[in-house]
Amino acid sequence: MQIEDLRGLLALGEHEHVTSAAAALGISQPNLSRLLSRVEAELGARLFERDARGAHPNPLGSVTLDAARDLVERYDRLRRDLGGLLDPDAGTVRLAFLDSMSTSLVPRLLRDVRASAPLLRVELRQEPGHEIMPHLATGVAELAIVSGRPAAPHGWRALQEQRLVVVVPAGHRFAGRRRLRLADLEGEDFVSIPPGFGFREHLDGLFAEARVAPRIAFEIGDLATIEGLVGAGLGVAVVPEQFAGASGTVGVPLANPGASRVIGLTWRADRTLAPAAARFLAIVSAAGPY
Repeated sequence: MQIEDLRGLLALGEHEHVTSAAAALGISQPNLSRLLSRVEAELGARLFERDARGAHPNPLGSVTLDAARDLVERYDRLRRDLGGLLDPDAGTVRLAFLDSMSTSLVPRLLRDVRASAPLLRVELRQEPGHEIMPHLATGVAELAIVSGRPAAPHGWRALQEQRLVVVVPAGHRFAGRRRLRLADLEGEDFVSIPPGFGFREHLDGLFAEARVAPRIAFEIGDLATIEGLVGAGLGVAVVPEQFAGASGTVGVPLANPGASRVIGLTWRADRTLAPAAARFLAIVSAAGPY
């Protein structure tokens, strides 16, 4: 069985129709039908049930598709890794980053990398911090942009420090203040990131130090959406400064100690970075801070 046979199975599993799957693969319908017959004969099991509506995986087919997906992903990762070893200026870097960095820091990093290594390919993964760290551990991501320096065995390169502000709706009683303390928010409806996110842990620590128990009205895992909810008059929030104002909100600097977050690039320091990832890190380190 060849890797392209597995890709054929996956296409058929996705489309559940031989004609559509063959078109997606760029092969003829008879060739895909022969591929399926060959694989079923090799495995000694019928994988798809055919009817007038198409071809549908049976329970054995579902098990086979799960295995095929894993094998194809591993094979593709191997090819990417080998490409990085052969040419660090033209390999692939797997970069994960926080959702909140998607429209600000990440585009500037990629601009600098493209200027220095135009053939370097960057595979992007936009996800919350609690998903990023396991992906670094398993190698799904090689480099990651996160908030706060992770514990060993992670390397760290600080990129920027973001001041935290209290965002309030226009016309709010705090809108004209020059700065606020968390104690001032006592009794206000609060819009926040849900528990489990790194930024929420940071905020919880700040509130605990201030001995303030926020009255949380809404939780959503996107800082831009939080700012929008505040703009709609649904509460106040603490966010990095660059998120203030998009929906007509007013950002008031937060005066509490530690009212900032540091964004940086991290990687597993207990293993050798692939040359392409090391090249990316060197470019970003030379270009920063951001």
